Amino acid sequence: MAKVGILMGSDSDLGVMKGAAEILEQLGIDYEMTIISAHRMPDTFYDYASHAEERGIKVIIAGAGGAAHLPGMAAAIFGLPVVGVPIHTKTLGGVDSLYSIVQMPQGIPVATVAINGGVNAGLMAAKILAVSDDELNAKLKDYKQGLKDKVAAKAEKLENIGYKEYLEQM
Repeated sequence: MAKVGILMGSDSDLGVMKGAAEILEQLGIDYEMTIISAHRMPDTFYDYASHAEERGIKVIIAGAGGAAHLPGMAAAIFGLPVVGVPIHTKTLGGVDSLYSIVQMPQGIPVATVAINGGVNAGLMAAKILAVSDDELNAKLKDYKQGLKDKVAAKAEKLENIGYKEYLEQM
């Protein structure tokens, strides 16, 4: 099965990036995860990105904060899809990360999710892989139905007990 590479520039990003790993596990998708810095270890980063496809990686999810070069550099080196996850920062709340990732130059696209959107990055990677995997596509449809069912159950509960009691049970 195809694998996903999950990269982060620092272990402080793990709280966000674990969401990508968890959804990939839930969907039965193999992945590898590592901490790698495009700035502090460019040779190691280049080696990772340039050989990822040989290891079966079909999508890279890269989380980064601040200047957030990791996703863009991955996209510049790795020929297959890259999903960027802007990480919340103390100075600008992650908007700096978002702008750095989403404003890639023409020819170097990076799919970008919301600030701290690790779960959605995992889902985007799964959807990319599902284009050529009917079994995975069925799992994604089941996942989406599960989301719908959860909301419907909450709506029914609210309608049955009223908002005050519902709030008390939250």
